[in-house]
Amino acid sequence: MFKRLPLRLRSALYAMRGGFLVRPMVIAVALGTAGAVLSELEESYPIISAWVPHVLFPSHADPLVAQNILSVIATTIMTVVSIVFAILLMTLTLASTQFSPRILVSFVKDRGTQWTLGVFLGTFSYCMAALPAARAMPTPFAPVATVVGAMLLALVCVGWLLFFIHHISQAISVNHIVDRIARETEAVIDALMPRPRGPHSRPEPQLPPPEGTEFAVLNMVSGYIRFIDTRRLVRFAKLHRAHVRVLRRVGHFVPEGVPLVMVSRRSLQDPLHAAELNAAFDMGPMRTLQQDVEFGVIQIVDIALRAISPAVNDPSTAISGIDQLTRVLIRWAGRQPPPPTFYDPPQALRLILPWIGLDQLLDTAFEQIRHYATSDLAVSLRLLRMLHDIAITVPDATLRQRIVARGADVLEGCRPTLRAIDIEALAERLAALRGLSPTPVMEELQPRLT
Repeated sequence: MFKRLPLRLRSALYAMRGGFLVRPMVIAVALGTAGAVLSELEESYPIISAWVPHVLFPSHADPLVAQNILSVIATTIMTVVSIVFAILLMTLTLASTQFSPRILVSFVKDRGTQWTLGVFLGTFSYCMAALPAARAMPTPFAPVATVVGAMLLALVCVGWLLFFIHHISQAISVNHIVDRIARETEAVIDALMPRPRGPHSRPEPQLPPPEGTEFAVLNMVSGYIRFIDTRRLVRFAKLHRAHVRVLRRVGHFVPEGVPLVMVSRRSLQDPLHAAELNAAFDMGPMRTLQQDVEFGVIQIVDIALRAISPAVNDPSTAISGIDQLTRVLIRWAGRQPPPPTFYDPPQALRLILPWIGLDQLLDTAFEQIRHYATSDLAVSLRLLRMLHDIAITVPDATLRQRIVARGADVLEGCRPTLRAIDIEALAERLAALRGLSPTPVMEELQPRLT
């Protein structure tokens, strides 16, 4: 249990950073504490109440007025909170059914919604924390400054409600959704692949073949691999003078009892060492964007596929998704792929780790949309433009050839379903893609894009 603690803590911090729990709770606790502390200070130092103008609070000596104001604000705010939750749940349901259930992960990270819930819950907490200070017995006391603060918070809530309605109307826009997913995916690429790909970069590194006999260590918890602690695996392999081969990459589902890693020493198969190896993997019931670039691509692809389905028939949404996939793939193609091997010291192989490659990411982003868009000229044309935009930013000739081959697949898939004039339009765009060649302009573009 304790071996998994660092990774569990990291996973919890990732979940709390994007969930509804932390930010609203912190705001509510902070404002509730402010209400209690301010009312206590006001009772200890009555001069604070004297600073409040009588225009804002005429009845300085009437605690019943203070009680009524605080209770009315608290009751009203909770009513508004219930409305906000209803709007939010309706929005999540609409987004899940109309676009994809996977995008809910991005929705719960929305800071505007988190701040809205925090401000409303914080105002309620402020009023409830200050309410006990307003009393008629044994000594009458009215926390005037505290009540004025509650009134100001109520005005802030009115303005914030208007902001929330405007914000949520934008949040359910498909362009806003796919743009947010693309930005989050680019952030994962930047963290995973910080170095730009050079104009004469080497081909993507391949996993080395097994050397000698290897022994399987079984997975202990079923779930998707969400994060792999490579440093911990390297330290483990160095400590035991062995090497570790990871069999599944980030994003793969691994059932319990299935081999997860291979080790070069049989003694590392015992339960103690197996638990230590398993502790380097964050497993969960759903994929996340901690290290999983493919998951971000899948979310956008899901939206595009649902848009071009016969039930929806919305090619404009599919085109918007393709445009965002273009920026993600350009970012990936412009970076050096993460290393599949780790050495410590430099001559000693310690860890072999598979990562998704450009071809696999292109398959995920491209193939399903291409297959279901064979009868849609607009979407097929935009697919070819996507490949053209990616190819023109890639200085490596080998990578461009692989991209051009996918453009030919678009044309061949559309031949049985589209008219001859439509095929000619696709052929012209494919010819432009095939005509790309390395130019100084492309080489100058590369540093700016990376």
